[in-house]
Amino acid sequence: MFTSVVFASILPEMLILAVGVILLIAEPFWKKEERRNAGWLAAGGLFAAMIISLLFGRPGEAVSVLGGMIRFDWFGFFLKELFMFAGAVTALMLMDHEQAGNRGEAYVMLLVSIIGMNLMASSTDLIMLYLAIETASIPLYILAGFLVNDKKSTESGFKYLLFGTLASTVMLYGFSLIFGFAGTTNIYKLSEMFIAEQIPYLFGFGMLFLVIAGLAFKVSVVPFHFWAPDVYQGAPTPVAGFLSTASKAAGFAVIVRMFFVGFSTFSESWTMILAVLAAVTMTVGNLLALPQTNLKRLLAYSSIAHAGYVMIGVVAFNQLGATSVVFYLAAYIATNLLAFGIVMAFSRITGTEELADFSGLSRRNPLLALMMLVAFLSLAGMPPFGGFMAKVLVFAAGVQANYIWLVFVGILNSIIGVYYYLNVLKYVYLYRMPNEDEAEHAIPLTRPYSIALIILTFGVLLVGTVFAPWFGWASDSALSFLP
Repeated sequence: MFTSVVFASILPEMLILAVGVILLIAEPFWKKEERRNAGWLAAGGLFAAMIISLLFGRPGEAVSVLGGMIRFDWFGFFLKELFMFAGAVTALMLMDHEQAGNRGEAYVMLLVSIIGMNLMASSTDLIMLYLAIETASIPLYILAGFLVNDKKSTESGFKYLLFGTLASTVMLYGFSLIFGFAGTTNIYKLSEMFIAEQIPYLFGFGMLFLVIAGLAFKVSVVPFHFWAPDVYQGAPTPVAGFLSTASKAAGFAVIVRMFFVGFSTFSESWTMILAVLAAVTMTVGNLLALPQTNLKRLLAYSSIAHAGYVMIGVVAFNQLGATSVVFYLAAYIATNLLAFGIVMAFSRITGTEELADFSGLSRRNPLLALMMLVAFLSLAGMPPFGGFMAKVLVFAAGVQANYIWLVFVGILNSIIGVYYYLNVLKYVYLYRMPNEDEAEHAIPLTRPYSIALIILTFGVLLVGTVFAPWFGWASDSALSFLP
């Protein structure tokens, strides 16, 4: 029965779909030089969808809808708002991309992917969850290889497609085994089956391993991280930023709901497995980031390390752990999108993403350099930026769960991260261009970039300084998805 609660539960998806339909209808009537307006339409539509959802689509008490396929709770709602925000900012940054900015299909793919991510955050049924994952992933495969005349982009899209379908196949096999042994696809009924010992422990552990393998790929956890650097480097920079933030956040949304609810009976087993994966992921990501000279590859390995930090909150398996994951994702989305946006704004003018070419940026565009300072200090976990509070919360959750050794590894890795983040800022502020003629090589910002980067900069600052409301929303989200 289509009630007001059902309507509110899928309101964001209906609004995004409406924006996509309007875009498909309007885009053919625009002249070639006007098709860049598709970015304004997509970004404006997503921001409008965020506001309308906040006004009319907020959840009350958590409730299952659509035959138990969707759970309408604050956890899913808060993450949906983050995905729409990330999509809107990505659309703004995509507008000035030379080869993709005036192609309406790029924005349609972005909107379809966001619909999939929204459903990933709220799915409570394995069938709906798998359909949501594929809905989110397939458009991203296309966007990663969108630049058909660029060998790096086509290689990026092919690698992402190849490894992504393999990971999805492994995960789907795990889902099929769960249904075969449990007789249900509802995540919230799985724990009851395990408690009643209707599923043998050995088989349950095997299913768990297959699901971990599939989801670990989505969030680029070691040893399923190998695709990320090549894909991020070859994909259009706004797409790479979206992949490293919203896509990763959607993966963690599934991990939190799946493991905190469905596999809660096996918590002693999977928490230790994920703890080892988190430690290895942080270490490998940071150590491989150290020698990088290409800034997009550096950010790719950095994003791998941050997946390890977020995993500490999952390993904690307590309320503070779930809260810290949601808070970390909010801070990370704003911070990493800002970092990739700056790289895109710079490379659009200079045609390069090499670290040495950022020398003298503080003189070529002081505002852009200041934004870069905010982004990289936040990634390093420095106060008063969002990344600092995010790391404090995940480390506190780890300590509360008595994973002192894992928190210690996290702190050591944070110190390593500070080194290469500050190394980037060294080029920006201390080094000069070869001829020291920065005034003649200014880096202008277009209006879409200015809007996107300023919004993200204020977002990073707000999450780090006025963190109480964000923490409250994250805490409410963490409480709402539990049965």
